[in-house]
Amino acid sequence: MAEIQLGVIEARFADMIWEREPVISSELVKLAAEAFTWKRTTTHTVLKRLCEKGLFENNKGTVTSLISRSQFYSMQSRRFVEDAFDGSLPAFIAAFTQNRRLTSEEADKIRKMIEEAVI
Repeated sequence: MAEIQLGVIEARFADMIWEREPVISSELVKLAAEAFTWKRTTTHTVLKRLCEKGLFENNKGTVTSLISRSQFYSMQSRRFVEDAFDGSLPAFIAAFTQNRRLTSEEADKIRKMIEEAVI
């Protein structure tokens, strides 16, 4: 799948859609006016851009996702580890825990995820 990049405001708007989907575009216009003080045209422009990026579909005014929120952020996380740590998950975890100790609950959850992911 092609890499999808979002700006901060686009990501907040996408989160707004994911939280409410399926949602009608007129409702998004109201929500974006409240949250971002956008005009109707701005909302439709940003929505169109997110649809063109392959995140959402606007079918006769009803907006639904083509990629779930968890799928999107999973792709972003993988890209971050690839870019910042040469794809090394251990290097990422080492950096993440350098100035912070894991709780025993966090460590147990990580162990379980590793056990489930091992081929």
